[in-house]
Amino acid sequence: MLIRLLRTYLRPYRKPITLLVLLQLLQTCASLYLPTLNAHIIDKGVVEGDTGYILSFGGVMIGVSLAQVVCNIGAVYYGARTASAVGRDLRAAVFDRVQSFSAREVGHFGAPSLITRTTNDVQQIQMLALMTFTLMVSAPIMCVGGIVLALGLDVPLSSVLVAVVPVLGICVTVIVLRLRPLFRSMQVKLDTVNRVLREQITGNRVIRAFVRDEYEQQRFRQANSDLTNISLKAGNQLALMFPVVMTTVNLSSIAVVWFGAHRIDDGQMQIGDLTAFLAYLMQIVMSVMMATFMFMMVPRAEVCAERVQEVLGTSSSVVPPLAPVTELRRHGHLEIRGAGFRYPGAEEPVLKAVELVALPGETTAVIGSTGSGKSTLLGLVPRLFDATEGEVLVDGVAVADVDPVLLAKTVGLVPQKPYLFAGTVATNLRYGNPDATDEELWHALEVAQAKEFVSGLENGLDSPIAQGGTNVSGGQRQRLAIARTLVQRPEIYLFDDSFSALDYATDAALRAALARETAEATVVIVAQRVATIRDADRIIVLDAGRVVGTGTHGALMADNETYREIVLSQLTEAEAA
Repeated sequence: MLIRLLRTYLRPYRKPITLLVLLQLLQTCASLYLPTLNAHIIDKGVVEGDTGYILSFGGVMIGVSLAQVVCNIGAVYYGARTASAVGRDLRAAVFDRVQSFSAREVGHFGAPSLITRTTNDVQQIQMLALMTFTLMVSAPIMCVGGIVLALGLDVPLSSVLVAVVPVLGICVTVIVLRLRPLFRSMQVKLDTVNRVLREQITGNRVIRAFVRDEYEQQRFRQANSDLTNISLKAGNQLALMFPVVMTTVNLSSIAVVWFGAHRIDDGQMQIGDLTAFLAYLMQIVMSVMMATFMFMMVPRAEVCAERVQEVLGTSSSVVPPLAPVTELRRHGHLEIRGAGFRYPGAEEPVLKAVELVALPGETTAVIGSTGSGKSTLLGLVPRLFDATEGEVLVDGVAVADVDPVLLAKTVGLVPQKPYLFAGTVATNLRYGNPDATDEELWHALEVAQAKEFVSGLENGLDSPIAQGGTNVSGGQRQRLAIARTLVQRPEIYLFDDSFSALDYATDAALRAALARETAEATVVIVAQRVATIRDADRIIVLDAGRVVGTGTHGALMADNETYREIVLSQLTEAEAA
């Protein structure tokens, strides 16, 4: 999986990779040539006392060293740029794929895991690519070149290499195989830490309200300890790498010096050749150590690649149309025909054969008990997820066939949990219409009953908004979300329990202003509060995902027991009448 992923995302960078490999080849060849030059200086310069020979070959060594440094700098430069580009492309690909996900896929992975996969997992792959370009490309060249040159110096002494290289390979392989499951578990534990931390930051007010600080501290401590323990296990395995390699290196160096000294004593080898042989041995071992360092990273990077590929290989259940409709003839006509929705693996569907018609100039309300499927029903219209049966039509065209950009302009949704982005009041209001003027923003705020509190802020429209809108109250957040949709000026307005945090006076004023503003548009309101929807032109009563009643407030009070129970739970008989 890792190789396939890297092959895909390295393909656009063939030219810099080719140049990088060439530079690594030149610098490795220079490194391999230096011990030979050193041997010549020792045997023909130092031993024979030829100062001129020492100076001339010393100058050659300086030139070769400078060439090695220049090539190495160039290789590292192109390697770092290419690895960073691969990381950038991978993050962009994961982000784009997540953006295409419906609520179903996002719920399947979970926000903390998606964040970890986009950041930490991609970073591990990027680091592996960087180490490959800077170390792994030169390691096999240096290993093979060192063995060939060592054989050229003394074949019998090279028998030491026959024992050293396989031992190192076996030791590294055993450790790497034990590391892989540990790294997989480590990434899962990291997901857990991110999830717990995200919950504690987001739910800070709830934690304080219920005085659950100690419980949450214990929960984070447990998740943190699990990650620490698995990291220590992996670290213990990694700690074995260098002692094993260095022990093998030192023993092999002792063996080379021991046998080399006997060969020099027998006149079968020169001192310079032994020095060069030791240098080549170190280069061979260093290449193995570089490969070892790479192998230490491979298991974790491979696990990360599988997690990233899992996201990239997941298709959204909301598929863009192949031949999208880019123009709608009618304006604001919404119809839901026998729509049903079932989550994968669920025993019962959330919605069953729902029928709904909403027309321009009318207000259609949806009411029902908690869990009856009201929010799910509204989510089908802007395609937060697609109906698993039946169809949803906007202006006579199935929403699955409408161009996503056109659908976003036609349908405006104020979600049950309004979310504001980090920025200012103005940037949040312009989210659906970047070209909106300040006058249009103030008008939307006035309709949403938010003008007064925004005017009271120090910088007005330029006042800062924290991520999630945490620096404003729940009611202010809802009114800003409503104003944001009003700035968009869609033909169909969907309000998903968007007035729940408002007091009765603000609720009434807001509904009166909305009625004037959306007089020619189609309005669908989901609400728990009967007072919010009792004047609607049409009320849809949901119960356990089914439509159990349709009509006006008076008609439903007369002949629909479910609606009557909901109303009388909030109002007296006289108030309901």
